[in-house]
Amino acid sequence: MHHQQLLRISTKGKSLYKITAKIESIVAESGVKTGLCTIFLRHTSASLIIQENADPDVLLDLSNFLAKLVPESAPYIHNAEGADDMPAHIRTALTHTSEQIPISQNRLVLGTWQGIYIWEHRERSQQRELVVHIMGD
Repeated sequence: MHHQQLLRISTKGKSLYKITAKIESIVAESGVKTGLCTIFLRHTSASLIIQENADPDVLLDLSNFLAKLVPESAPYIHNAEGADDMPAHIRTALTHTSEQIPISQNRLVLGTWQGIYIWEHRERSQQRELVVHIMGD
């Protein structure tokens, strides 16, 4: 069995946006008891991560680290959409645009402290699209 759904998420600038509940809902709708959920983000300036879902300091430390690793003040050639344009592409290249999570008993098999996040790397609000593909029995 295959189930596929397009999910649109509005972001309000640079931050991590928890989408775990939205993905869990799609998995529950699919009826797949045992299988695999693939999430694909259709963008090159935002990414997907599975990360700590209890202590927000982890997300803040990750954001601060990546901002230092890929500064916006560097002399990038590509800046068609502003100073955050090329850094957003680099940050996406260093992270992921897709994740795969096993499904068991019609639920994602995430660890207790794991959550699924869109990591928006742009300053401005964006409309992000994810393709959620579920396959299994």
